[in-house]
Amino acid sequence: MDVGGLGDKAKEFLDSEQGEQRSDQALDKAADFADEKTGNKYDQQIDKGRDVADERLGQEDDSQPNS
Repeated sequence: MDVGGLGDKAKEFLDSEQGEQRSDQALDKAADFADEKTGNKYDQQIDKGRDVADERLGQEDDSQPNS
C-alpha cells in the first residue's frame, strides 16, 4: 500500500463512529496529561485546545495544501 492509500484509510477510520470514539479518548488522555503536568493551571486553555482539535480531526479543509 502506498503512503497516499494509507492516508486515505486513516481518514476513513477517523470519519467512522469508532474512529471518532478513539480520537475522543486520545484527546481526553492528552488533555488530562497536560492538566496534570501543569497543575491544572491552564485548564481552560487546555480544554479549549482539546475541543478545537476534536473539531478539526476527520474534517477535510480544502483551504489547506496537501502535505
